[in-house]
Amino acid sequence: MSEKEKKFTGYQWFVIAILGFIQFTVVLDFMVLSPLGAILMPRMKIGPSEFGHIVSAYAFSAAISSILTASFADKFDRKKLLMFFYIGFVLGTLFCALSNSYWSLLGARIFTGIFGGVIASISMAIITDLFPMNRRGTVMGFVQMAFSASQVLGIPIGLWLANKYSWQMPFFVIVVVAFMVGAIMMIRLQPVDAHLKRDHDHNAMHHLWSVLKQNMYRRGFLTTSLLALGGFMLMPFTSAFLLNNVGIDKDHIPYVFMMGGAAAMIAGPLVGRLSDRFGKYSIFIIGTIISCVMVYIYTHMGIAPIWMMMLINATLFAGITARLVTAQSLMSGVPDPADRGAYMSLNSAVQQMAGGLGAVLSGWMVMQPNQKGPLYHFDEVGYVVIFTMIVCLLLMYFMNKYVKLKQMATNYK
Repeated sequence: MSEKEKKFTGYQWFVIAILGFIQFTVVLDFMVLSPLGAILMPRMKIGPSEFGHIVSAYAFSAAISSILTASFADKFDRKKLLMFFYIGFVLGTLFCALSNSYWSLLGARIFTGIFGGVIASISMAIITDLFPMNRRGTVMGFVQMAFSASQVLGIPIGLWLANKYSWQMPFFVIVVVAFMVGAIMMIRLQPVDAHLKRDHDHNAMHHLWSVLKQNMYRRGFLTTSLLALGGFMLMPFTSAFLLNNVGIDKDHIPYVFMMGGAAAMIAGPLVGRLSDRFGKYSIFIIGTIISCVMVYIYTHMGIAPIWMMMLINATLFAGITARLVTAQSLMSGVPDPADRGAYMSLNSAVQQMAGGLGAVLSGWMVMQPNQKGPLYHFDEVGYVVIFTMIVCLLLMYFMNKYVKLKQMATNYK
């Protein structure tokens, strides 16, 4: 690789930045809801099961939307597609901010999921179109910082706003930030339409079916579902667990999330570069080992000082970041160019569906007889998450092998 090839151009840095900011707003919209569980459940007089429904509503509607989008995702300029769904996402977040009851919030989350759930897959397709495989680890590492930034900045600020004003205030702030990001994207992002010059199956449903029929694509979907399942099982009840089981004061919980986000923010770019240099699957293995150990420790915690939970959360999020960055980089090499939009949309659908199922399952497993009492069976949720991580490790081995063979065949040609 020449020195020129190693450096990103100014426009490429802009693409990375704008996609990162877009991901920041979308991820924050979802992530901020989970920590609000400790506020929303007593405020709306709902239990863990109902709160799990609010979280999963976004995921299930996003899954349905992604399946429908997959049939036409490769037939439009990706910039226009991204703008359309981002505008819908901003409106959905505004509806969340205006909600004042369980049912209105549930409906707003469904609407937001219809648009927000597709954005990540379109962003992935843009990255795959614009950046070669040997640079995608680095790109994914920077874009993944959006997830980390939502922990470091978004969630603590969101919780502070919720505690000081109202639980709706964080959503109002997201709307303002997202509007500004959308305006910049509309002005500066160039069309992403090189895929339109290739031959396509003009029958949308036939194209969708042809993608679903491919065995390796299906393995990719299964791997994605397991990646999402574990995260969605843990996230909805972390704030309630920290408050009621670990004994962390409500005002101090943001610091725990902040430390986890800071660790992930540092780990993202570092993991991206290491995966490009030493191999994505090797780093994925390390991330999985760290995550399994920390999930076990986390879900078995009793009363503990805040510094200990900050350290545990930081290590856990570093491991999760290593898994996410390397998994996304690897799986971006699975689809053929003409199938990228459809594959990414279906992959997003599977991810959201598995995430919604994970939130529902954990809502059924976790018990809280008293709203101010401890959560029970959270350790059992941890066992399920660890199991999914181990199975995912095995599946990712075959994905890595397939991508390597595909790259060798392409280079040979």
